[in-house]
Amino acid sequence: MKLNIAVFFGGESVEHEVSIITGHQAIAALDPEKYNVIPVYVAKDRKMYTSPLLLDMKNYRNLNSLISQITQIDLVQVDQNVVIKPVKTSLFGKKELGTVDAAVLAMHGTNGEDGTIQGYLEMLKLPYAGCDVISAAVGQDKVLQKHILHDNGLPITNWFWVYGHEMDEHPDEVLRKVRKLIYPVIVKPACTGSSVGISIAHNDEEYMEAFEEARQHDFKVITEKVVKPMREINASVLGDCFSARVSVLEEVGSSNELLNFKDKYQSNAKSGSSQGMASTKRIVPAPLDEATTEYIQKLALQTFKVLGASGVCRIDFMMDAETKTIYVNEINTIPGSLAFYLWTESGLTFPQLMDELVRIALDRKRRRDRMTFSYDTNLLETYSEGTKGVKK
Repeated sequence: MKLNIAVFFGGESVEHEVSIITGHQAIAALDPEKYNVIPVYVAKDRKMYTSPLLLDMKNYRNLNSLISQITQIDLVQVDQNVVIKPVKTSLFGKKELGTVDAAVLAMHGTNGEDGTIQGYLEMLKLPYAGCDVISAAVGQDKVLQKHILHDNGLPITNWFWVYGHEMDEHPDEVLRKVRKLIYPVIVKPACTGSSVGISIAHNDEEYMEAFEEARQHDFKVITEKVVKPMREINASVLGDCFSARVSVLEEVGSSNELLNFKDKYQSNAKSGSSQGMASTKRIVPAPLDEATTEYIQKLALQTFKVLGASGVCRIDFMMDAETKTIYVNEINTIPGSLAFYLWTESGLTFPQLMDELVRIALDRKRRRDRMTFSYDTNLLETYSEGTKGVKK
C-alpha cells in the first residue's frame, strides 16, 4: 500500500523561490511506486494550497495567477488520520481531498527551518522528515547554535552578538567589541539563511553599514572574525541521534570573499538551468588529505548530534588555508536541494535518500508514541472558585 506523502515548500522566507526548487526536486525523487505525492505550497502569506498545477515549474512564473487557480487547504486531525480539507467548498464540491501519512519539509528559512512548521505538524501528530521543533529552532538561531557548539568543545571562530537596537543605545561599546576581534569581520542576522543580509566589513564605516543591513532581517546580529584565506568545506549528515552517517565532503568555490545568494542560486538563472544548491560551483569530493577529511567528517557527526538534529542536514566548515585550522560555521537543517548531490557521490541515489527520510520520520513517530507525555488525572476535580490553587 502506498504512503501519502505531503511535500511542503514555499513559505514566507526570503528563500521562498529556492524552496520551490528544492520542493520540486524532492517530489521528483519520491518513488511513485511507493508514494502518492501531494504538493503543498505555502504562499508568502502563509496560506497553504494544493493542486496538480503545482507540479509544473512553469506555472510559478506568475504566482498571483497560479494562486487564483489552486485550492487553499487546511490540515485537520480526524480520529487517527490527518485529512486535507479545502478552505472553501461548493455545494457539490469535495469536502475532503485525501489524507496524509507523512510530510517532507522543503521549506528554507523563516517558518520552515525555525521550528514553526514542525510545531504545527506536531500538533497534528503527523510524522515529518527532518529536525524536530527544538533542534530546528536551535539550528536556525545561530546565537543559540554557537553557544551549544562552544559548550560541547567544537571549534568555532571568535564572535559576539548583540540586539540590533543596542547599536542605537551604545554604538561605541559595540564598536569596541568589533575592534577587539580585529577587522575584517562578518556581520550576519542570527536567523536567516542563504547569505541573506550577510556582509563583510573592513573598517568602522563598513561595519555600521553591514550592521544596519543585518538588523533589517533579525533582532539579533552576529559579528565574527573572518577566516582568511578561507576554504569552505561542507558535509551532509543523514540519520538521527540513534544512528547517523556522513557524506563525502565538498569544497565550494567563489571568486568573492563571501559566497552570497547570487553565487548559490542564480549562477545559472539566465540560462534557465538553475538547480538550486546543486548548481553552485563545487568540487566533490573535496581535495583534502585523508586525515583532514576524516577529522571534518567526525566534527560533522558531533555537530549533528549535539544539536539534536535528524533527517538530512548540511554542516558548513571554514578552513584557514594557511594554518589548516578547521572551524564549524553552521548547520543547515533543511539544506538547499536536500544536499542530494553529496549523497549521490556517497553511493546513495536521490530516491534512496527520500526513502531514508520517510523511514526516519516514521521511526521517530513510533518512538514518541511509546513515550509518556501526560498522566490520566484531573486536577480540576479538586479546584474551587476563589482558591489560590490546588497545589499542596
